[in-house]
Order: sequence, then C-alpha cells, then structure tokens
Amino acid sequence: MNKNKYTNTNKTTETKHATDAADATGTTDATGTGTAGPSETTSGPSETTFRRLTGAACIAAAVALIVQVPLYFVYSGPPPDANVLARLLVGIVALAFLIVFVTSFRELVKRVDPAHEWVASLACSTGLAYATITLVSMGLEAGAVIATDHSIDPTIDVNGTYILYGSISRLLLAMFLAATGRTIARTNLLPRWTARSAYALAVVNLAFVPSLFFGNTPADFYAANGWGTTALMGAILSYWLLALGISTYRSGGGKR
Repeated sequence: MNKNKYTNTNKTTETKHATDAADATGTTDATGTGTAGPSETTSGPSETTFRRLTGAACIAAAVALIVQVPLYFVYSGPPPDANVLARLLVGIVALAFLIVFVTSFRELVKRVDPAHEWVASLACSTGLAYATITLVSMGLEAGAVIATDHSIDPTIDVNGTYILYGSISRLLLAMFLAATGRTIARTNLLPRWTARSAYALAVVNLAFVPSLFFGNTPADFYAANGWGTTALMGAILSYWLLALGISTYRSGGGKR
C-alpha cells in the first residue's frame, strides 16, 4: 500500500511539472488543451496611439497643403524659380505625411474592425497611388524649372503634368474618398459627417475627370489644368483632411 501511495505521489508531481511547463511555453497536452504562453501577449501600439498617429499625420498633411495652394496665385505671370521650388517642396512634405496617414488609417481599421480591412486597404492603395502620381508631376515641374535659364510657368509649359494633376488625380482621389467614406460608415470609426463628406467630395472629383477635353488654360475653371480642376480641388481636399485629422486625433482621447 505504501508503494502505491509513493507511485501516485510521483505521478501527481510529474503531472504538475508537465502542466507548469505547458503554461510557460504555450504547448498543449495529449488532449489538445493548453495555456497560451507569454509570447502570445498582445504587443505593439494601442488603438489610442494609432488614432492619434493617424490624426496627427492627417493634420500635418492638411496644413502643408493649405500653405502650398496660395503660392500658386502670388504671381500673375511666370513665377520666379524660388516660388515654384518652394511650393513644390511644401507639396512633397504634404504628400509624405499623406502616405503616413493612409498607411496608419488602414492599420487602425485592422485593429478596430478586421472584417472591413479590405476596403481600408483599397483606400490606402488609391491614396498611395495618388501620392505617387502627384510626386511624379512635381518632379517633372521641378526638373523643367531647374533645367531652364529663365522663368517659366510649369503649370503651362510642362505639358506632361496636365492630366496627371487633372483627370488622373481626380479619379484616384474619388476612389480614395469613396473607400474612406465606406470604411468609416461601416466601422463607425469616426462621426457620420466624415463619411458623408467623403462621399460628396468623391462625386465632385469625378465631375472633373472629363476636364481633359477642355483645353489647357490654367485661368479657365474647367480645363485639363484649370484652376478649378487642380487648385480648387486641392484646397477643398486640404480643408477636408484638416477636419478629418482633428476628428481622428480627438477620437484617441475618447471624444467622437
């Protein structure tokens, strides 16, 4: 009887040791059960951090765009090189922040509502495509200004940017805005007005896609490179991004 008692005690001790090992490593026993190990502990930035990062990047992009747009209207004729290069540099900074915004927005949706990550990915992809197209346009403008020995107006003289800034950008922005609005509406990530305004701006941008058929005079409202197609749409986008960024950042503090 003492021998049986000793054997049972050893089995109990071995079972306890095996259970402790499974708890520490996250392995399973013969029945398929087990306890997750320390390695499965959630790590990385919190949702609050993602909201604030997304909002801050959006605000920074908006502020840079708001500064950039008026620089296009300082001179009535060909602007000096300093003006062109300065506004392009500000625009490059704005697009860098926009890239951070669309990327962090997708990651935020992934944390809040993974089921709608696909539409957030569409918003991110089209946002990145828009940023890329605009950066290429800015590169063409900057190269033309640097290469010439006299002042030029790149909005007229660099014809390769006409539909890059115009129809192509308008279509990509419409897709980005529609996908962003859809994401917000389905996830309740932000107040409803952000989704509704995104849909409205998407429709407005689509209305300017056919502008490539209406000449290349920047002074015209509706033209391939007209001020309505480019400058006005850029200004509206910048103020919408500012409002969206503020709303997103505030939501990180529990205010929606």
